[in-house]
Amino acid sequence: MKPLQQPSRIWITGAGSGIGRELALQLAEAGHRLVISGRRYEPLQEVADEYPHVEVAVADVTSPVNLQQAVSLIEEKLGGVDMVILNAGTCEYLDDGKVDAARIRRVLETNFMGLVYSVEAVQALLSRSPSPALVALSSSAAYAPLPRAEAYGASKAAVSYFMESLRADLAAQKVFVSVVYPGFVKTPLTDRNDFPMPMRISAEEAARQIILGLKKGQPEIRVPRLFVALVRRLGRLPFFLRSRITQRMVR
Repeated sequence: MKPLQQPSRIWITGAGSGIGRELALQLAEAGHRLVISGRRYEPLQEVADEYPHVEVAVADVTSPVNLQQAVSLIEEKLGGVDMVILNAGTCEYLDDGKVDAARIRRVLETNFMGLVYSVEAVQALLSRSPSPALVALSSSAAYAPLPRAEAYGASKAAVSYFMESLRADLAAQKVFVSVVYPGFVKTPLTDRNDFPMPMRISAEEAARQIILGLKKGQPEIRVPRLFVALVRRLGRLPFFLRSRITQRMVR
């Protein structure tokens, strides 16, 4: 099954900036019909102004009411949806191992529960597509526990586990499921990082590689491949080696 057929009807969350925005631009340029969502209207409308086949649905993924309104607009404007790209996310770090429950809750609510709310809202509509596809943005951080990333890494590990389980349960319904594992990508979110980001690539290049992976029907997409492979290998090292390496990363 080719999940990214031409033209597909696609909903992208978190499309106001970064990878989501670049995915929207490149998919729109390729002729796909889109509904793009985010919390701010202006950056979404900038994309829609360039492409008449792009519709805007302002929505916060932590609000089931917002999401249901977005799905209603998708049904009205596109008549259905073939692919959902669950890209919305945030990142907050912990410092010195000091647990901040409110901070962790914020990250989990956006990165994990926001994804769950989105799937719940759109699932019935997606099931009517002849080639339904669910795509979720996880992170290379899901592969290995890293310093300060307790909240972010846990939220992305939850995304990966959830989507893998969902893939098994939806297999009989012929729903294509793909999980994307980005490394460091230049976005407004990573621009706030105060540490080195090896092998960081542009959002444009990340989107290009993701779209290529979807065209090939890849169930897992890693960008950039070498960096993500190294993090994945780190997560598979024996405990004493892995712990020594990660402890050296602590500032």
